[in-house]
Amino acid sequence: MLDKAVTDLSLTPNVLKADVLRHLTFIIGKDASHASLYDWRMALSYAIRDRIVEPWFASTRRTWAEGHKRVYYLSMEFLIGRLLEDATINLGLYDVADQAMADLGQDLRAIIADEPDAALGNGGLGRLAACFMESMATLGCPAYGYGIRYEHGLFRQRFESGRQIEAPEDWLSQPHPWEFARPEAAYTIGFKGHMETQEGRDIWVPSETVIAEAHDTPVIGWQGKWANTLRLWNAKSTTKFDLDRFNRGDYAAAAEPEALARTLSRVLYPDDTTYQGKELRLKQEYFLTSAALQDILRRYLASYSDLKALPKHVAIQMNDTHPALAGPELVRLLTDIHGLGFDEALLIARACLGYTNHTLLPEALERWATFTFGNVLPRHMQIVERIDGWHRNAYPNRPHYVGIVKHQEVRMGELAFIMSHKVNGVSALHSDLVKKTLFPELHKLHPGRIINQTNGVTPRRWLKMANRPLARLITDTIGAGWEADLDRLRDLEPHVGEAGFRAAFDAAKRENKVRLAAWVKAETGVTISPDALFDVQIKRIHEYKRQLLNILQAVAHWHAVRSDPGGNWVPRVRIFGGKAAPGYAVAKEIIRLINDVATVVNNDPATGDRLKIIYPANYNVSMAEAVIPASDLSEQISTAGKEASGTGNMKFMMNGAPTIGTLDGANVEILQEVGAENFFLFGLTTDQVTKRREDPDHAKAAIEASQPLQDVLQMIAEGRFSPEEPDRYHDLVHRVWHHDYFLVASDFAAYHDAQARVGEAYADRDRWLKMAALNTARSGFFSSDRTIGSYMKDIWSVTSAL
Repeated sequence: MLDKAVTDLSLTPNVLKADVLRHLTFIIGKDASHASLYDWRMALSYAIRDRIVEPWFASTRRTWAEGHKRVYYLSMEFLIGRLLEDATINLGLYDVADQAMADLGQDLRAIIADEPDAALGNGGLGRLAACFMESMATLGCPAYGYGIRYEHGLFRQRFESGRQIEAPEDWLSQPHPWEFARPEAAYTIGFKGHMETQEGRDIWVPSETVIAEAHDTPVIGWQGKWANTLRLWNAKSTTKFDLDRFNRGDYAAAAEPEALARTLSRVLYPDDTTYQGKELRLKQEYFLTSAALQDILRRYLASYSDLKALPKHVAIQMNDTHPALAGPELVRLLTDIHGLGFDEALLIARACLGYTNHTLLPEALERWATFTFGNVLPRHMQIVERIDGWHRNAYPNRPHYVGIVKHQEVRMGELAFIMSHKVNGVSALHSDLVKKTLFPELHKLHPGRIINQTNGVTPRRWLKMANRPLARLITDTIGAGWEADLDRLRDLEPHVGEAGFRAAFDAAKRENKVRLAAWVKAETGVTISPDALFDVQIKRIHEYKRQLLNILQAVAHWHAVRSDPGGNWVPRVRIFGGKAAPGYAVAKEIIRLINDVATVVNNDPATGDRLKIIYPANYNVSMAEAVIPASDLSEQISTAGKEASGTGNMKFMMNGAPTIGTLDGANVEILQEVGAENFFLFGLTTDQVTKRREDPDHAKAAIEASQPLQDVLQMIAEGRFSPEEPDRYHDLVHRVWHHDYFLVASDFAAYHDAQARVGEAYADRDRWLKMAALNTARSGFFSSDRTIGSYMKDIWSVTSAL
């Protein structure tokens, strides 16, 4: 049946055109002569969605019929981006859609650009989840993704006088054509309340409840051979409307229950600097996990009756600590609802659960005050304490300072570890640090539980779709089929030595740069030359990612060009992108500094086109798809030992941008794959970072040893980039001098030298093109297909249904 569904996907432009017009008339309610761009996009989206539904249904039927084990991927973020182009690429319908819309007098590119990005994530964590969902579908791994259907996402970023201003995202102000509402898939989620003892059993009586209602988006794999489901939960009130209050004139109070329920699915990562914010975040995490687990057990019990066999049919992956409540919630459901004993329920839950750790940063390893946790989830507080006690008794040699509940806190990292049968890091270095520095005692108690699964990205979106010129060149050079077998990119290597191939590679890159330059002009008003070196750092703004190091070196470079205007300088465009968390004051100050420096540099006639600094607002997936293919240099400059993996680094490599970076995260493996001669390495290693921090004067010593850095800090402190407020960045400069935890000063000189090596290499076009092409040719290891295949084998014990 599935093979027939795949075969039926082939269609002509005329057939698709007729389908678009049918949807335009009967779903959108417009005729062609009055249709807007939005109308055409919706009609085309529905027509393409029709081609997804049959393989989606066929995949589901086959999973049920053949009893395949399912994977359930729980994540607070799914940064799926635009779906129309992605669907046409994976179905092989892009050219058909292009012709059909042209016949209707419409531009497919304009239609694609009209689609809003789904505001369901923030950065690498959410984009990784989206790549994993696509790879699971491509490999035929039966799976559901579970997340929250955020109404306003993280936020929409804009700049005012260089400052980041946050506004709500409005992606759901229009209908989302890719989803199917599932009002029948709804579950009651409780909060707060009290415990009662009934017939010798502890019974939780919640005082607040909401309804989790499902919305399903099909995720189609390469060539339409398999499709899985992304199920997002929307929060609804159990009490829709208080008519009595309304009739008494208390209109706001009448709608209060509905408004409070919607709060749970309004915003991703609400500011948790207040108690109310902390409570909301904890509620969101429980809302996701409880809805998902109730849904998982309902689906399982529709086919099987023995809950003891649950791990044979169900694998649940927790994407970071946000869904760590899955452990105690599954125990609660198995004991309180289905009557299993506690020890038995715990072992069943642990056999189902896996935990992916994504960070070594203490603030990202969530810890909840026991008061907050017990107030919001009183039954789960009991279960967590019992899990902790069970583990302590099972491992009597456990050190007294190790555990889940310590110092009036519930440690979610430890909870996730203890309740999982496998724990994985996301790069070789990170997994080693998880063992040695994050969970060393638990690793000794559970040797073999921590394994490595280096991240990957889907080549269908990040190469085939985002970089059409390079994808065409690859296919022309090595033939079709590489999209699902990325190791085949190695077949490009013999051609890198050919002048004709390098010229074609250069032409593909320039085509992308011309397109990006036009977009930058339209977005920012700044003119940039496609002949300049595009030096790019696009990622979440955080001190450990060291956008500050980048902009300080950019100022040093600007100062050097001004001091030697006749020098043989390689023209550069420094491109930044990324958002800072609303409550992260230092990161927001760095954003303002970048924008202030850009204002001065971009209007300096002394440097002209030799240096431009670009920072477009509201970085998202679609912006990344425009920027990455046009990039010449990939900035991966985090403090060693802080970046778990990174996935942007892999996308840049795949698109032919050499890396300038530290030995951090997956940079280590990128260096191994591409070779040191094709990578601009600098900076302290993880061990050296630890050693350097032992010197309280490390920043002062580094600054005094670097005249360029002294000059840069002096210019910023004097107000060279903020003349209307000269002391604007005194605190930031003071931080570099005296509180430089992320070692910006200590790595500045090495970074400055590495940037000089970049300039020398780029000036030698032949050498640069070989480096760039070899980055693409050696990027096959970083396909998310390889990562998911490894999860299937080493963690989930799942085989492909294809």
